Amino acid sequence: MCGIIGYIGKKNVVSVLMEGLKKLEYRGYDSAGIAVVNRNRVKIRRVKGKISLLEKSLEEKPIEGSYGVAHTRWATHGRPCEENAHPHRDCTGTLVVVHNGIIENYLPLKEKLKAEGHKFRTETDTEVIAHLVEKYFNSSLEKAVQKAIRKLEGAYAIAVLSTKDSGKIVAAKVGPPAAIGLGEKEFFISSDINPLLSHTQKIVFLEDEEMAVFNENEVKFIDYKGNSLEKRVDHISWSPLMIEKGGFKHFMLKEIFEQPQVVRDTLNGRMSLDSGKVCMDEIGLSPQVLRKIKRVVIIACGTSYHAGLVGKYFIETLAQIPVDIEFASEYRYRDFILDKETLAVVISQSGETADSLAALRSVKEKKALSLAVCNVVNSSIARETEGVLYTHAGPEIGVAATKTFSAQMAALALLALYLAQIKGKINKKESLSYIQALQRIPHKMEKILNQAESIEKLALDFVSFSHFLYLGRWVNFPIALEGALKLKEISYIHAEGYPGGEMKHGPIALIDEKMPTMVIVPKDRVYEKMLSNISEIKTRVGYILAVAFENDKEIHGRVDKVIPIPSANPLFTPFLTALPLQLFAYYIASIRGADVDQPRNLAKSVTVE
Repeated sequence: MCGIIGYIGKKNVVSVLMEGLKKLEYRGYDSAGIAVVNRNRVKIRRVKGKISLLEKSLEEKPIEGSYGVAHTRWATHGRPCEENAHPHRDCTGTLVVVHNGIIENYLPLKEKLKAEGHKFRTETDTEVIAHLVEKYFNSSLEKAVQKAIRKLEGAYAIAVLSTKDSGKIVAAKVGPPAAIGLGEKEFFISSDINPLLSHTQKIVFLEDEEMAVFNENEVKFIDYKGNSLEKRVDHISWSPLMIEKGGFKHFMLKEIFEQPQVVRDTLNGRMSLDSGKVCMDEIGLSPQVLRKIKRVVIIACGTSYHAGLVGKYFIETLAQIPVDIEFASEYRYRDFILDKETLAVVISQSGETADSLAALRSVKEKKALSLAVCNVVNSSIARETEGVLYTHAGPEIGVAATKTFSAQMAALALLALYLAQIKGKINKKESLSYIQALQRIPHKMEKILNQAESIEKLALDFVSFSHFLYLGRWVNFPIALEGALKLKEISYIHAEGYPGGEMKHGPIALIDEKMPTMVIVPKDRVYEKMLSNISEIKTRVGYILAVAFENDKEIHGRVDKVIPIPSANPLFTPFLTALPLQLFAYYIASIRGADVDQPRNLAKSVTVE
């Protein structure tokens, strides 16, 4: 969603803010803007469209300042245009605000402010914040912000500055993330840590109803009543180089190729080939507590939901615990039933997904045990669950999730094995067999990536198609869903994923020579069933691509094209079957000229409902 960056310090303010905006581009946006303070006057530039247009505007008419804020906007209230782009001003033009979130009660606030004489310039909900702060301003910016935000309903992370209380930036949040970067005589506010890491690795994450007030000399943290807070400083180990493309055309392609290492990093140190045991001491939930679990509910959105579906098969197969998988956006509105013997697993790459966070809070009200599977240390979801199982994927910049999907599956495989062991559902020999199978997965993934060029050539034949069907069964049914999602979200080709057995209950009506089908058919417990599905498609003149084991000679006579993958333990084949589908979607999108890293209408982290 929207991206915020603010800076005060000795560096070139405009350069720092523009660099920060570029590192927030992946979040998705339709306009951008910047405001800096120079000799106690606010200078603003805003554009509809890409940051490159903002850069051009600044080149044609430069501005300078000693501190400032900048923003990438994702339109919620008000159409995308220069007028509605942030930063937004008050009536005097001396105060500006940038905002990520939604103010749900902005209309009654706006009407009241207009009746009091305030003049509005935009269609946005954000402008209300600027006028509220103006209304309550009386020498202290932070006190005015405190009074203003008490009137707000909804979700917001904001950064505010005013020349009437010069040399200061005030930040506050309820909902969307806000990270404060601590440097030497310089301080930052950002929607995530990516823009900060080239300047500092000392980060403070604001909690809900907390504020940061900073100038170039110090930062203080206070609650909404003005009480001082002692905040923990996190030292983030990600390096700025981890965020660069590293010679790849797109971040997405780089992140696809990082997956073998990501899986290794997520598995390393957590399982032993000597003892056959999985170690989960770090997650904060004791074996005694987890041993009592009789049911698991997995809650997630998007690609994380598909990882959760794979996790369902892992846990039910290995630990023999029933698992429900739920969309976070729907679960919180259900009359769901939980108890103290239920483990709620919330999966979120960012740890800030609004629907997942709201669902988690609903779960906690029912007193169920909660565990986060998350990629960002000390994110909101990670802080609010009793336990955390961190993935080790590093920063993921491409909007379409790839490496975090593999990392989540790896984490869930470990969780399944751990639950199986502490509940006595598998013996040492079985455990060792599964651990050895997992240990071999990264190398097998590398073998698939080595044939990326052949998948690119294959993709050339399908760039003009408008529809695609993906079929899988058992543990690879979720991979059919994920493969279809990847194709449609980055190439804009309509694609649907189905369990193979459901094809004859409707989707088979669509099969013809204009609708190719991607089948996922490793040799597993449903192999023969998938061959039957393939025969049904072929009878209707459908074109079939298959992801199958490289030693499967039978499949070649049944389909039109085969993407070979190494054979593996059938339960862990999703790590391998997902890779060709990611590459296939990537190359089709790239050939079609789509904006692969920033697909239209999508945001990396959906931090508002």
